[in-house]
Amino acid sequence: MRTVKEQEITALAPNATAVANGRKISAGGGFVMRRRSEDDTFYMGECKGSGKKNYVVSADYIDEVQPVFRCTCPSRQFPCKHSLALLFEIAAGKEFEAGEIPQDILDKRQKKAARDAKKQEGTVNRPASPKSRNASKAAKTKKIKKQLEGLELLKQLTDNLLAGGLGAMGSVSLKTYRDLARQLGDYYLPGPLIYLNRLILEMEEYQKDQDSGHYHKAVEILKKLRALEKKAEQYLNDKLEQDAPEADDDELYEELGGIWKLEQLNDLGLKKENARLLQLSFQVSYDQARKEYIDLGFWADLDSGEICHTCNYRPVKALKYVKQEDSCFGVAKIPVLTYYPGKVNRRVRWNGGSLEDAGTDVYRALMGKAYPDLVSAAKAVKNEIKNILSEDYCPVMVAVRRIGTVRSGERQVFAAADNADNKVVLRSRKEWQDTVSMLPMLPDHTFLEDSVVFGLMYYDPKDWNMCLHPLSILKEQGILRLLY
Repeated sequence: MRTVKEQEITALAPNATAVANGRKISAGGGFVMRRRSEDDTFYMGECKGSGKKNYVVSADYIDEVQPVFRCTCPSRQFPCKHSLALLFEIAAGKEFEAGEIPQDILDKRQKKAARDAKKQEGTVNRPASPKSRNASKAAKTKKIKKQLEGLELLKQLTDNLLAGGLGAMGSVSLKTYRDLARQLGDYYLPGPLIYLNRLILEMEEYQKDQDSGHYHKAVEILKKLRALEKKAEQYLNDKLEQDAPEADDDELYEELGGIWKLEQLNDLGLKKENARLLQLSFQVSYDQARKEYIDLGFWADLDSGEICHTCNYRPVKALKYVKQEDSCFGVAKIPVLTYYPGKVNRRVRWNGGSLEDAGTDVYRALMGKAYPDLVSAAKAVKNEIKNILSEDYCPVMVAVRRIGTVRSGERQVFAAADNADNKVVLRSRKEWQDTVSMLPMLPDHTFLEDSVVFGLMYYDPKDWNMCLHPLSILKEQGILRLLY
């Protein structure tokens, strides 16, 4: 019998409701027949439903990485609740009668194999024709020229704001800037558009409450917008001069709003085979400038200790069509891990994989890959965030001797101290979900001593200090997450 973990079922499900419904069908004895193949690659069953006839549902594991689910129900969800219920039947170890694989499934397997072979043959042996290549190159060149026109428009805006100051922006209607933001969309510049939207949002808030914090954030955004405009202009002009409009591994390609395909990144060599990742934390946030929910997961490579992240964007207008990601508590074994361009905290993606339980040896080995002290962690973070186009924070794992409260002025604040008694204040940033308030409520206070803290280190201009927004605490017995 095949082993299926509940975590795998949750990862496959389109949403939490489908998981709950699938579990309910299985627990309620919804299946009147269960059958599997001798080679354990095919499972099927008949499930009672709302129709007159039972639904026939199957799970085909001919491809272990990407199983195929089929069901005769009319649901548009994939996998549907009946497919998930079948997986719960397998996970529960219920009896499946051994038998032959139905002929229609064998036929579908054969057709799929033929399609895959044809696709692969077309990719390898049938390169694009010269005419097609020239047309594609001409279209990309035209797009770059259009982007340069948009950057010139953006340059005029940043010149005016730098000359007149953001005070001028705050004293007039922001409609002019919103109109400009819409124009940038016509110039294939969604990246700069997001920065401009953030700038407008901060100035809107400043006009409402006159809080200088919004003004300071607007200044930082304007600096990034100016730097992006200058670097992007040079980058795009170089591509035109070199007659190389195709996508490359420069981070500016994505900063300007370029969309990467998995195949493109793999062709650039940005991949790793047989990777093993462990999720350190997971969170969901809403980005008002993008009008998207973002499912953000931070992961550690168990071989190198490198921290990377997954990012799932869910536009508000398409929430019901985009599956929300979820926490993952096992070791993800990934045949091919694909990286986005970058140096630190790179974004990653993959298709297919498997999960296995993480034992004490896994956590112990991962703790050994953390920064040994706060000084070395802070130095690495400073080197990264000084790049104006990078995020103003950096994820770190750092070994600490103790987590507790210390006096700061007239207040008691949480801090972490390493073996040399160097300290860092644990502080939740306003725009991130609070985690520091969770520390007094930890179910196991042994995690507060001789552990590894994972969090986002950043510079706080309020008191000119490096601070740490904690997300998880690691010990040999596991990871204690402060969110999700």
